[in-house]
Amino acid sequence: MQRISIRRLGFAVGATAALLYLGCVLVMLVSPKAAVVRFFNSVLHGWDVEPIMRWEMPWWEAALGTIEIALLGWLVGALLAAFYNLGSGAPARPGTDPRQEG
Repeated sequence: MQRISIRRLGFAVGATAALLYLGCVLVMLVSPKAAVVRFFNSVLHGWDVEPIMRWEMPWWEAALGTIEIALLGWLVGALLAAFYNLGSGAPARPGTDPRQEG
C-alpha cells in the first residue's frame, strides 16, 4: 500500500471546506431569505434552521470563518492521512521497508 501525504490531504480537505463555506456565504448573499431557509432545511432533512440563521454578518466575520473552516479542514485531512498511514503498514519512506531486504 502507498502512503498518503499528510500535508497534501490536509490542504485538499481544508481548501474544499473553505470553498464550500464561501459557497454558503454566496448563497446567503444572493438568494432570498425564504429560499435560503428552504434550501438548508432540505439539506438538513427538515431541521428548521431559520431560528439559528444570522443574516447580518460583517465581511470580516465571514473571512475569519473561512480561515477557521480551512484550518479545521486541514486538521481533519491531516488526521485522516495519518490514521490511514498508521493502519496501512506502508513504510515511512520508499526503500526503508525491512520486509524487502534480500
